[in-house]
Amino acid sequence: MHPTRRTVLKSAAGAAALGTTGAFGTFSELAFAQANLRAEITKIPGVGKGAPTDADWQKVGELCLGPTKASIKEGEFKGVELSFMGLNNQNLHNLLFRGFLKPWEAYTGAKISWIDLAQADYNPRLQQAIATGTVDFDILEMGAPFEGDVCGKGLASEMPDWVKKQIDIDDYVAYLKPPVGTWNGKTYRVTIDGDCHNFNYRTDVFSDATLAKAWKDAGNTSEWGVPKTWQQVQAVTKFLKGQKFKGQSVYGYLDAPKPWGGFGFYFLGSRATAYAKHPDDKAWLFDIDTMKPRINNPAWVRAIQDVIDALPSEPADQLNADPNTTGFQQFLAGIGSMIPWWGDIGQVAKASDTSVIGDTVGFDILPGSDDVYNSKTGKWDKLPSGPNNAPNCAYLGWGIYVMARVNGDEKKHKAAWSAAAHLGGKDLSLWTVMYPSGFQVHRTSHSHIDEWVAAGYDRKYITSYLNSQFNSYNHPNRAVEPRIPGIFQYYSVAEDELTKIFSGKVDAQTGANNIAAAWEKLTDQLGRERQIGLYKASFGV
Repeated sequence: MHPTRRTVLKSAAGAAALGTTGAFGTFSELAFAQANLRAEITKIPGVGKGAPTDADWQKVGELCLGPTKASIKEGEFKGVELSFMGLNNQNLHNLLFRGFLKPWEAYTGAKISWIDLAQADYNPRLQQAIATGTVDFDILEMGAPFEGDVCGKGLASEMPDWVKKQIDIDDYVAYLKPPVGTWNGKTYRVTIDGDCHNFNYRTDVFSDATLAKAWKDAGNTSEWGVPKTWQQVQAVTKFLKGQKFKGQSVYGYLDAPKPWGGFGFYFLGSRATAYAKHPDDKAWLFDIDTMKPRINNPAWVRAIQDVIDALPSEPADQLNADPNTTGFQQFLAGIGSMIPWWGDIGQVAKASDTSVIGDTVGFDILPGSDDVYNSKTGKWDKLPSGPNNAPNCAYLGWGIYVMARVNGDEKKHKAAWSAAAHLGGKDLSLWTVMYPSGFQVHRTSHSHIDEWVAAGYDRKYITSYLNSQFNSYNHPNRAVEPRIPGIFQYYSVAEDELTKIFSGKVDAQTGANNIAAAWEKLTDQLGRERQIGLYKASFGV
C-alpha cells in the first residue's frame, strides 16, 4: 500500500512525540507535520457545526494514534483486559474516552471494561475503594486532590519514563507541574485537565441601554457594566430581580446550593476566596501550623451570608439547583447573567447544540473584594493595590492514574500506561479543550490563539476565554487547594451542613461553626500531625 497523507502525518506525529527522526530528516518537517495534524483534528467537526458525536471521538482517537504506533507493536496487548473507572458527567468524560480508545483497542488488541459514575457518586465510590483497599479497576480518572489518599497509600503505579516523553509532560502549565501529580518525588498522573473557576457573564445583559437607565434610576452612581467585585455582584443580583430583558425575566448571579458529592463546595469557595485568601498568607482553608479550620471565620461566614442574601433574587427553585443545573440547564439556556464554573461553559457555549448564548457570553477571572480578611490579625484589610482577587483553582484538574495492582503483570502494566498516555497525548488534548469534554486548558501549547481561531472560534471570544483561564492559573494570589488525605470528606461534611444553612434551619455563623467542629473531628481521626505535615508540604513549606 502506498502511504497516504493521513498515515504519513500519523507516523510523523508519533516520531515527533518520541523525539526520533522517523521518515523526515529535520525537526522543522516534524513540527510541520504535527501542526497539520492539529489543524486536521480541530476541524472535527468544526466549532459552530454542532456537537461532536461518537464517530468524531473515534476519528480523533485514530488520528492521534501516531505516538502509540511508534512505541507499541500492532496486537502487542492481545488478551489483556483492563477496567477503567471514571465519570459520565454531562454524558462526557468516560463516553469520550470510549471513543478515543476504540482505535487504540483495535490496534493494540487490548480490551477495556468501564465503570461509569455520576459526579455525585464519584467521591463515595472512590473513598470506599480507598478505605477498604479493594481497588477493582486498573485505570482511574481522578483529580489531584485525591492524591494524598490514593498515591500516599501506595495504590497507584509510578509513571514510566517512556510515558513522560510520549505525553510531553514539560508542556503542562506551571501550577500543574510537581508537586501536583507526584507523591514523595514519584510521578503518578497523566494530566488531561486544568482547573479553575472563571467568571462567565452575559455581554448583552451588561451592555443593555434599558437596564443601564433603570440602574441609574434606582439611584446607583456607578456605571452599568460587568461586576468586578463580589460586592458589585450582590448589588447587581438584587437590582435585577423583577427586571425584564428581551421580554423575559432576567436574573443576576446563580448560586448552586444543592449538594453535589462534595464538588458543590467549590462554588461556595469561589464566593469566598477573594474574602479569605490574603496575599500575605498562603493558607485559606486551615491555619497552616495547626489545621484549625477557617471555614467559620468572618471571611467564610460573609460568603455564606452572601448566598443567603442572594437566593431570594434568584430563580424560584434555586435552592434545589446543583452546579449542573446552574451551568447547563440555566446559564447556557439563557437563564441568569453570571455564574462561576470550570472551563466547560466556554466550550459548550460555542460547540454544543444545547447553548443559546454562544454569541453573548464573556469571561474573566473571578470577581475580587473591596477588602480581604487577615487571619493573622483578625481584621479586614483594604489593600493599597485595590480590590483583592484570588482565583479559585478548584480541583487541580482531572488526570489518568494507573493502579498498582497491574505492577505484577508486565504486559498489563505496559498496556494500562499506553492507554493512559494515549488519552493524555499532547495533540488529542488540544481537541478536548476546544470541544465539550469536561476538561479545560492545561498545557502551555493550549494558549496559541491562532489554533482556536482556525478551528472556528471568534478571536475576541477565545482571547477573553483563554485569558480568564491562564490569568487564573498564573495569578500571584491564586487559591490552590491542598492535596491532603480526606479532602473530599471535609467538603462533603461541609455540603451537608450548608444545606441546613441555606434552607434556613441555622444561621450562617452557627452553621459554619458546625462545619468547623466536624472538620476538627475529621482531622483528629486522620491524624492531626500527619495532616499538618502534608498541608505544609502542599504549600512548599
